[in-house]
Amino acid sequence: MLYLIASVAPMMDWTDHHYRTLARLISKHAWLYTEMIAVDTIVHQKDNLDRFLAFSPEQHPIVLQIGGSNLKHIASATELANPYGYDEINFNCGCPSPKVAGHGCFGVRLMLDPEFVGEAMSVISSNTNSPVTVKCRIGVDDHDSYDELCDFIYKVSSLSPTNHFIIHSRKALLNGISPADNRKIPPLKYEYYFALLRDFPDLKFTINGGINSIDQVNAALHEGAHGVMVGRAAYNNPWSLLGHVDTVVYGVPSSGITRRQVLEKYQAYGDSVLWRDGNKPNVRDVVKPLLGLFHSEPGNGLWKRKADSAFRNCTKLESFFKETLDAIPDFILDSQISERLSGSENPFAGMQDILPPPYDLKEQEVMYV
Repeated sequence: MLYLIASVAPMMDWTDHHYRTLARLISKHAWLYTEMIAVDTIVHQKDNLDRFLAFSPEQHPIVLQIGGSNLKHIASATELANPYGYDEINFNCGCPSPKVAGHGCFGVRLMLDPEFVGEAMSVISSNTNSPVTVKCRIGVDDHDSYDELCDFIYKVSSLSPTNHFIIHSRKALLNGISPADNRKIPPLKYEYYFALLRDFPDLKFTINGGINSIDQVNAALHEGAHGVMVGRAAYNNPWSLLGHVDTVVYGVPSSGITRRQVLEKYQAYGDSVLWRDGNKPNVRDVVKPLLGLFHSEPGNGLWKRKADSAFRNCTKLESFFKETLDAIPDFILDSQISERLSGSENPFAGMQDILPPPYDLKEQEVMYV
């Protein structure tokens, strides 16, 4: 099985086809995830699957993330997705949104039912030839001890073929706080992640949560992480973060591409998909992933103001760029990805000194082996 070294987290309303197209223009090797797609949606939209599951071949390697709590629908959705050729199927056990964890009774709430997750992962695995993984948090509400996290990992991996977990290193709070606050209020506990590496040497784990630079990605890998997943930093500043993944993480030569060349390729893509479904996608939809492309660069503020105005009248990306790109200096548009600035804080330093006590498997082995 090929494990993800560097990947972009699945993000609802963010990691859509448009964003993944941009990301792949910048990085050829980072693993990309779809938004979470509910299995009920796939089953009920089986005559319209391209809308939810289709992607261009250039987006490989790409992972389909699904969510749900109906085993029959989980099986059917997995089978329906097979013809699309995803490189991996990931099961969401980490989303804290009330729409998912509340009324939907899936997402992070499933961490409270590891036996069901094990059964669901067996169902997914039996209906696909792709590798299967779980994305979860380190806990839920008061169920946040290291041993409880280990119980979840042990039970799921013992009851199913799952041997790779993506660990968001914060617990989730289901007491009404927003998904945004769930990314900030619960503290990061990276020591739980590194303890999992110690206590489950036969499994693979990818670290997620609070990682905001390519130096931090590298630091996690140097500390022994099997893989690193980056979320909003890869969306809000794709040039700086994704632009260094291929060279720094995968060790391949730089493509030498410039932002102007990226925009030329993206324009061809964007104008080919605009208005494809009647009123959607519109120019704002297609341009949305580009709004972080000039993060912290001269002209960025003016470019965004011009973009906001151009959304009102432009019907093609060609006209949109004509109205807005004069805000960005040529030397920014035509420069290749620069040397990265080192010196970012290493949030993983000293982790081995604060690991929780080792997990005791004895009781679990009696129950699940």
